[in-house]
Amino acid sequence: MLEQQLDCITGSTADTRPVHVVRPDGLAGFLKTLPPAQAAFLRDADFTAKAAELAFLPGPDGVAAAVLGLGTGSTPFTFGALPARLPHATAWRLEPGDYDPAGATLGYLLGAYRYNRFRSSPGQSVAPLFVPAGHELSLSQAAAIWMVRDLINTPANLLGPVELAEFTAALAGRHGAKCHVSSGPELEEAYPTVAAVGRGSVRPSQVVAFHWQGSTATAESPLVSLCGKGVCFDTGGYDLKPSAAMLRMKKDMGGAATVLGLARIIMEADLPIRLAVRIGCVENAVSGTAMRPSDVLHTRSGLTVEIGNTDAEGRLVLCDLLDEASHEDPALLIDCATLTGAARVALGPDLPALFCNDDGLSETVLRLGNVVHDPLWRLPLWAGYNDWLKSPVADINNVSAKPLAGAIIAGLYLQRFVKPGIPWMHLDLYAWNDQSRPGRPEGGEAMGMRALFALIQERFSSRVAE
Repeated sequence: MLEQQLDCITGSTADTRPVHVVRPDGLAGFLKTLPPAQAAFLRDADFTAKAAELAFLPGPDGVAAAVLGLGTGSTPFTFGALPARLPHATAWRLEPGDYDPAGATLGYLLGAYRYNRFRSSPGQSVAPLFVPAGHELSLSQAAAIWMVRDLINTPANLLGPVELAEFTAALAGRHGAKCHVSSGPELEEAYPTVAAVGRGSVRPSQVVAFHWQGSTATAESPLVSLCGKGVCFDTGGYDLKPSAAMLRMKKDMGGAATVLGLARIIMEADLPIRLAVRIGCVENAVSGTAMRPSDVLHTRSGLTVEIGNTDAEGRLVLCDLLDEASHEDPALLIDCATLTGAARVALGPDLPALFCNDDGLSETVLRLGNVVHDPLWRLPLWAGYNDWLKSPVADINNVSAKPLAGAIIAGLYLQRFVKPGIPWMHLDLYAWNDQSRPGRPEGGEAMGMRALFALIQERFSSRVAE
C-alpha cells in the first residue's frame, strides 16, 4: 500500500475539546473570558502566545482545553505543531479566532502525517480534529500531500519504474482519465532519451500519459499539461555519485510525485479544464548496457544530444515528455523535477527554483505562492548562457563545460524542447525536509504544488483560490 488515508479527522464535535487560538495582542482579552482559576494557571505558566506555544487548561476531569499561541505572524504550519502535542486519546476542535480556519485545518493535517510503514510498532495514534464543512479543499490538498510524501518516502526496492507507472495509471483510473503506458519497443520509438536513461537498469522503464477533462469542460477548454521526472533511484550512472549523495536518491522521483499530487487536486476540484499528465518512470543504474559519457542520443524532437555527464539524466527524461506535450499546444505547460544540486546551493532546501518564459505568469505564481504559504523563487533563463550547451559532435550537450549556473543551464536545455509561444514553467525542487518542523516532518515533501494549483485555479477557473 503506497498511500495512507487521512485518519486524524472527525466530522462531529461530540466529545471534542476546544483549542483556543490566541495572538499576543489578544491575550489580555482572552484571559478575561476564562474562569479565574484557568486564567491564573495561564499567567503562572508564563504563557505569552508566541508562535506554536501550547498550554493546557485544567478542568475537573483532567485537561479541559488547550491554548495555542500564534505569535505576531503565523502560517498554516503553526497548527502543524498540535498533532504531536495534544493527548492522543482525546479529540479536538479549533475555536474561532484571528486566523484562516481552512489553512489551520491543512496545517494540522500536515503535522499529523507519519511514515511508519516499516515499523513493527506504529506508535501512538494522532488526536483527531473536527473538520467543519467548507474545508474540502484543505482535505483534498492534505490527502494529496500525504500521497506525495508516501511516494517519495517509499524505498526504491519497493517503488521502481513499474510500480510508479502502476500507481500513476491507478490514480488516473480513479478519476476517469484516459491512460496509456509505453514500454519496450514502443518506449524506444516514442521516448528514445527516456529509454536511454533507463537502459542500464534491469527494471524496465515506462512512460505513463493520461488525459482528463473536467465535468464542465469542453474540447475547447484550456489544456494544462504536466510533466514529471520519475527517476526512482539515481546512482548517477557511470558518473557515479559519492555514497553520501546517493543516500536520498529514492527521492529523485519527487517531481513525478508532485505532478501526481497536483493532478489529483485538480481532478478532485473538478476544474473546468482539460488536463494532460506525463510521467517518465526510470532508474539510472550502472551496468554494461548503461549510457556512457560521450554517447550521442537521438531525442523525440529530432535533436541529437551528447552525454557530457550521465548524472544529468533528469533533463533527458523530461525533454522527450516536453516535446510531446508541446505539440498538443497547451495553454500552460509545467514540469517538475528534482533536477540540480545547483538550485539547492542557490536557494537552499525550502525554495523551489522557478524558471518561466512568461513574466506575467511568473509574477502571478510567485504572488500566489506567498498567499498560500508555498513559496517559489524565480531564477533566469539567461539566454547568454545558451552557447555553453554547444557540442562538437551533436546538436547539444546535456551539460555545460563550465562549472557555473548549473540550474540555469538545465532550464535552458529543457527550453530547447518547448515550442515557442507556449507558456512554460519549470520547477527545480528538493522534495525533502532535512529535519522535522511543525507541519513538515523529516522526509519526502510536496513543494510548489499548492502554489501551482492556486495559479491554475485563478487562471482557468472562476472559483477563487483558497
